[in-house]
Amino acid sequence: MPTSAPPKNRFERRRAETRQALVRAARQILAETGDTSVSIQAIAERADVGFGSFYNHFESKTELFDAAVTDALEEFGQVVDACVEGIDDPAELVAAGFRLTARMADSHPELLRILRDRGLAHIHSDSGLAPRALRDLEIGIASGRFACGNATTALSALGGTLLSLVALRLDRPDLDGDEAASDLAEMVLRMLGLAADDAHEVTRRPLPGLA
Repeated sequence: MPTSAPPKNRFERRRAETRQALVRAARQILAETGDTSVSIQAIAERADVGFGSFYNHFESKTELFDAAVTDALEEFGQVVDACVEGIDDPAELVAAGFRLTARMADSHPELLRILRDRGLAHIHSDSGLAPRALRDLEIGIASGRFACGNATTALSALGGTLLSLVALRLDRPDLDGDEAASDLAEMVLRMLGLAADDAHEVTRRPLPGLA
């Protein structure tokens, strides 16, 4: 789970634990059924907290489920960050993001199901993989590695393709996920301006493993 500054005292720790339990329960519901009409009582029971605790942290179920999506996307970004640490080439970072995402269908299925169902509305979010991808696109454009002119527009194309990969990986587990991810990453890199041979080589480099 994403982490923040540790609570300062026992009361704050318990309060933070209760909030995280509610968020975790909401994440599970989103990943399992996507049924946001579930009652607050059912959410509280799944979180193993008192019904009244809900309103100490959230004003509505909508606020809770929004927090759950944000939490999941931020964890997704942190998982990828941990794997690509030390990679400087913006093109390789884009490719690694695609390839790691495909593998997360096995290692982090809850995250990918939430990304598939809720990710489109968060392509330009301030949390998760979006700001990290935007950063890499901006660096790639500034350095001349990418030939596109607008990082935000490029992020729309990259994000939409990544969500298509997630849907493909979850809906067609019989397909070779690594190959599909590399092929899509290669197409994206060519769209960003890399030559065909360069894009192919980048997307077949050794890939860091998932923690």
